[in-house]
Amino acid sequence: MKRRDFVINSSIFSAGIASGLAQANNFLSYKNAVIGHNSHQYKIDLQWGALNSNFYPVNDCHEMVQDSQGRIILLTNHTKNNIIVYDRSGKLLEVWGTQYPGAHGLTLHIENGEDVLYISDNNRHEVIKTTIGGKVIQVFPYPKESGKYEAREHYIPTETAIAPNGDVYVADGYGEQYILHYNANGKLLNVFGGRGEEDRLFNNAHGICLDTRDVANPTLLITARQQNKLKRFSLGGEYLSAIDLPGAYICRPVIHDKHVYLATIWSGDGSEGTGFVSILDEEDKLISAPGGCKPIYVDEQLNPMYQTIQVFRHPHDVCVDDDENLYVAQWNSGKTYPIKLYRV
Repeated sequence: MKRRDFVINSSIFSAGIASGLAQANNFLSYKNAVIGHNSHQYKIDLQWGALNSNFYPVNDCHEMVQDSQGRIILLTNHTKNNIIVYDRSGKLLEVWGTQYPGAHGLTLHIENGEDVLYISDNNRHEVIKTTIGGKVIQVFPYPKESGKYEAREHYIPTETAIAPNGDVYVADGYGEQYILHYNANGKLLNVFGGRGEEDRLFNNAHGICLDTRDVANPTLLITARQQNKLKRFSLGGEYLSAIDLPGAYICRPVIHDKHVYLATIWSGDGSEGTGFVSILDEEDKLISAPGGCKPIYVDEQLNPMYQTIQVFRHPHDVCVDDDENLYVAQWNSGKTYPIKLYRV
């Protein structure tokens, strides 16, 4: 059955049902469902943040962050409103942004006591740093000086990670698969990675984050999505180790407290519409997979993962709030708004 488009004049409607469940009458069967495993289980809210798409349209809902005020900020590649700002209840607070046709990655960093955003734009082939209200502060352009690219179009940044000293790491996840390390002023300091299947290389370096759970030894966690792995690197670009997640095609890693959260856009053999959420513990073991099968390790090896309940279609990012509720943004899922999972 084709997904139906729900457009009504109220500001809240069940848009998430159309993509995630395919049929609106499935809503009741999921309304009180609890998904996830072990210590991380959740109730589903398919109506959170749904808006009148005539006024506040989205294409792909790519990423979400929570700012210092507790607001939930959604990035979409619809140029009528690239940024949609909600409170935690899903009430619309503001929208802005019309200049980011390839809006893909959204990173929040606090600098001099102020929230700033880093937007990775696929179409513009650059990273744009803005204030929390959208004023452009700095642009990290196509890195011609790296000598790694024959043309601007070969550089397609997908995500950034910001170090405490202001250094910026950019993952070229849809381009040549390099990780580019800049200082806060935009000077290129280092380039590592690149396309390939070896440990130090990437097949779809889709996401990157700074892992400070070991305060004395911060590292980078970088997605190798087509390899079903998270790869750990030093801040200097040295490969350290990998976390194998067979059957899980993961997007960017998001760290909250001691856990790592990952939108899993596809699973199993990588078929469409097979996504779920992956949650790793402080030892980087998969402990919960809302929407997916129960994680089982045999001889320290994770059994291949797959979707078991179609709450999600193509999860692309997870935002974790102060109460450890989750907000899941989705790519290519019927132009629908995020789904909220309440921790139980």
